Amino acid sequence: MSELTPALLWLIPGAPLIASVFIAFFGKALLRGRSHVPCIAALAVSSACAGVMMLTFLASPSSLKQDTSLLSSGQIDGLQAEAEKHELKPLATTPGYDWSITDNLHVRLDLQVDSMTALMLCTITFVSLLVSIYASGYMHGDPGYPRFFAAFALFVFSMCMLVLADNYLTMFVFWEGVGLCSYLLIGFWFQKPSAAAAARKAFVVNRIGDFGFILGIFLIWKTFGTVKFSEVFDLVPSIAQTNPEVFTTICLLLFLGAMGKSAQFPLHVWLPDAMEGPTPVSALIHAATMVTAGVYMVARSTPLFVMSSTAQMVVSGIGAITALLAALTALTQYDLKRVLAYSTVSQLGYMFMALGAASVSPKLATFAVTAAMFHLFTHAFFKALLFLGAGSVMHSMGDVIDMRRFSGLRHVMPHTRLTFLIGSLALAGCPLLAGFWSKDEILVALFEGTKSGGHETFFTVILGVAVVTAFLTAFYSFRAYNMTFLGEERFPEEAHHPHESSPTMTLPLFALAGFSVVIGLFLGPTGVYARQLSQSTSLAGHGEHPHSWALMGLSAVIFAAGYGLARWMYVTAPAVPAKLESGLKPLHHLSLNKFFLDELFHYLLVVPVRVLALLCTLFDKYVLDGLLNFVGSMPSTIGRAVRPIQNGLVSNYAWIMLLGVVLFLIQMLRALAG
Repeated sequence: MSELTPALLWLIPGAPLIASVFIAFFGKALLRGRSHVPCIAALAVSSACAGVMMLTFLASPSSLKQDTSLLSSGQIDGLQAEAEKHELKPLATTPGYDWSITDNLHVRLDLQVDSMTALMLCTITFVSLLVSIYASGYMHGDPGYPRFFAAFALFVFSMCMLVLADNYLTMFVFWEGVGLCSYLLIGFWFQKPSAAAAARKAFVVNRIGDFGFILGIFLIWKTFGTVKFSEVFDLVPSIAQTNPEVFTTICLLLFLGAMGKSAQFPLHVWLPDAMEGPTPVSALIHAATMVTAGVYMVARSTPLFVMSSTAQMVVSGIGAITALLAALTALTQYDLKRVLAYSTVSQLGYMFMALGAASVSPKLATFAVTAAMFHLFTHAFFKALLFLGAGSVMHSMGDVIDMRRFSGLRHVMPHTRLTFLIGSLALAGCPLLAGFWSKDEILVALFEGTKSGGHETFFTVILGVAVVTAFLTAFYSFRAYNMTFLGEERFPEEAHHPHESSPTMTLPLFALAGFSVVIGLFLGPTGVYARQLSQSTSLAGHGEHPHSWALMGLSAVIFAAGYGLARWMYVTAPAVPAKLESGLKPLHHLSLNKFFLDELFHYLLVVPVRVLALLCTLFDKYVLDGLLNFVGSMPSTIGRAVRPIQNGLVSNYAWIMLLGVVLFLIQMLRALAG
């Protein structure tokens, strides 16, 4: 590796951190409207360093044969031999701070990079750079402008550190950092009750997943005696021979963490509400940071997950439920940003479906993980493009985002329309665009899973769900596009002067649109992305890259069907949707109201917890506090009872003395009589 590698590694997360601290201290007093400059400059440095790092790795093919991300074939037999055969080391590691938790747990804050990390860093930093440039125009004039970019840069820093972590505990620390930054940015306009509520909801729901994640880390430490990735993965073969059952528990706990962060059913309910934050925040969360963390963590933990077919089937099953449920919900939403939010949830489910196929066979493990990571990579570009395009529409329409209140924007916003069309094509899986290639690889991985012994039926169902979801994705993508940009030109009252967005906002759109086309053409047919990850694995024979021309043709047919149906319903015969809504009113109502999951969770979880909290409050106030107050009041009560005796009147004292003498005499007489 180059001598510059340690400096590059620390500079990638360090630059955004420095920018965040600088803006936080000097933004309001010194920078004001120029607070975006340090953030953009820092992200440009990080992106350049990540690019140099990636090129350095590509120029060192021998080092690419070593990776810590994919170790096990899922078979106990022969694992020890494989572990001894291959030396598992990261491509680059830099020493950091040494901190001891207990006498038995020592953790170093080291950074490490392998092929998976390098590709993630390139995605995070470059997409974040484009979003920050867009945000400088979108957020212009906002009173919290410096605060926004300080939190923005801190968000990117946390995500970079999460990816660069070489152990589970460090990953968890910055996992929480990402959650904190999302809370700050989702609730950026905290004056709005809906924004504050959305931030709290995201924070609380993610805590449920994080509880599982930290328990999984604790169990890893108890089982392996370490939390360092390379050391844990090296011990997998020996633990598999002595205690194979523990892998299922560990993996399910880790996946619970991923379910929260990557918005998988039933912990997906926070992500659509996160749209209350500024649109650049939505693009950042959905494309480059936050939701990708769960997918990355599961992919990084593949050596553990492939040891448990049960855990892998849970991953695929939850992914399938999430993908289908979110796609069905997106069909009827009228808020453009919510359509995109549910599409993100659905596409994340797609990625988890692929990750769950990794334990089917040794030859499929690397390909399944590669397919999921490839879709994560392509999805980052076209989803950021779509969210920023929606923000451009919202900016022009006076903050109105309800698609029923505007249409025909193709003439008013030609640049936004063109780039949004490219993003929609990529999301829908149009042939030759980015989404087509990555989605096709997931279908191939699931198809290969149907050939597994013992799980054919399960993966056949999962494949069927994936195909249906792909069709629904193509349909709702162009439903949103057609309702927004085609049809009769209509504007809401709030849009006083509809216009195209400024170059500061449109240039990032064109850049993302270009990458949504180019990365598909360059990485799809050539298989460069898959080859880099597969060559970096330490598994013999795991670099195979299966293809299916039939599935590729099926993907094209699915896209054409979804696109054609949306075109017919919302352009050719615009009266059809209203008739379908009327004829299928119960189903439409169910989808429009998100299957009433929020209400269900409210009455099943929130209300019982509130009732329990009220009962605890009453018990504390009237039982515990009442008992303590009663005991504490006894001395004062007795004192008040005897206080009248000592009132200072001599006549009273004389009567008391007389009473005492009488009582004494009575007692004496009784004694004499006895």
